[in-house]
Amino acid sequence: MGRVLEVFDVLVSSRRGLVILSLAAAVMLIAGQVVWAQTPAPAQEKKWQTGEYDMYQAITKEAQPGKRLELLDAWKAKVPNSDYADVRKQAYLQAYSQILTAAYSTQNADQLALASKVSGDVLANLDSLFANKPATVSDADWATAKKSVQLLALNIPGYIAWQKDKDLPKAEAEFTRSLQTEPNQGQTALWLATIVLAQRKPEKTSFALYEYARAAMYDGPGALDAATRQKSKTEFENYYKRYHGSDEGMDALENQVKTAALPPNGFEVLSKAKIAQQAAAAQAAKDEEFRKNNPMLALWMSIKTALTGADGASYFDSSMKGAGLPGGAGGVTEFKGKLIEAKPAVRPKELVLSIEDGKTPDVRLKLDVPLAGKMDPGADIGFQGVATAYTVSPFEVTFDVEKAKITGWKGAPAAPAHPAHRPARRSSGD
Repeated sequence: MGRVLEVFDVLVSSRRGLVILSLAAAVMLIAGQVVWAQTPAPAQEKKWQTGEYDMYQAITKEAQPGKRLELLDAWKAKVPNSDYADVRKQAYLQAYSQILTAAYSTQNADQLALASKVSGDVLANLDSLFANKPATVSDADWATAKKSVQLLALNIPGYIAWQKDKDLPKAEAEFTRSLQTEPNQGQTALWLATIVLAQRKPEKTSFALYEYARAAMYDGPGALDAATRQKSKTEFENYYKRYHGSDEGMDALENQVKTAALPPNGFEVLSKAKIAQQAAAAQAAKDEEFRKNNPMLALWMSIKTALTGADGASYFDSSMKGAGLPGGAGGVTEFKGKLIEAKPAVRPKELVLSIEDGKTPDVRLKLDVPLAGKMDPGADIGFQGVATAYTVSPFEVTFDVEKAKITGWKGAPAAPAHPAHRPARRSSGD
């Protein structure tokens, strides 16, 4: 007798369109070749018990797998120790397979309820159902059939929660459990990604992206077909780049998912918003460290930021003009800068300093009295003064400063001018 193969291609409606369920391995309806192809051949060691054959005949004539299952249960209850228990078990396997398969293309509540019950029975008795391999079936085909029936049963709870009950969290939990039991399921990974994204919970987006990538990149046993994988890959990459803000880390994730069906603990794809938050936090920490180590320069930079902003003029008029600065703000008692130029060079009444970088002029000090002597550019000068004016471009703040509030000035006296050459006096004897 030839064996019967059945491949399941079930269209599943989702919020994201039609998804094709393609169980890569076909379920071999072994019961079909043994039970329904012909009446079991009489064997010397096998005998029908009273009324048993009539029950068997009724089962062979019943087209509805659900009703056939009821008849099988009645046969088992009446004749638990039948000589044809192996045939009955294979008939169960056929009915189970048909009920589970039909559930993926129906919204009928009764059919789905029956499939839910069958799913539990199959998973609880999977080894028993496949304990006796027919001699006409190879070990590889028998293992393939067992795996296919297992996958059909594993995913029924999640599918029903998703399609019938609209209970997405439960569907997520069930499909996750399915992948924990059998990792090699590209379709289940895609379903799981779809369900998690549909819940619109930002904290679960990384998990959804992982499963999306898994569906797209896994190409081993149980993988989606090549066309669906490519479509999923394109969709995943577009979503990843929109969410993360770039393709950074995407290739690494696509390689990672090839070897694990579920993400490791702590897995996360950072969103654009979180990246920005982390950058802001890092900058804030850096700014705080800068203020701690350079309070004077930090104060000056904050003043510059305010003065060069859109409301710079208002800030100057309300917070700086006519005020003595730095005035102890942030613990800073004086500003310090590098001397760029003294005007005039000797006994100057005006100094140009650079506070920010020691090179670019940004302060002009107007003194009440001249300073003694002269100093070369590059000297460190401290001061306290009253702000009187400022310009944005080039940036410069002008202060009126009392001589007593200048520190660091160590002006050297100017070298005396050489006396004019005078001719030697002639002696009276010349």
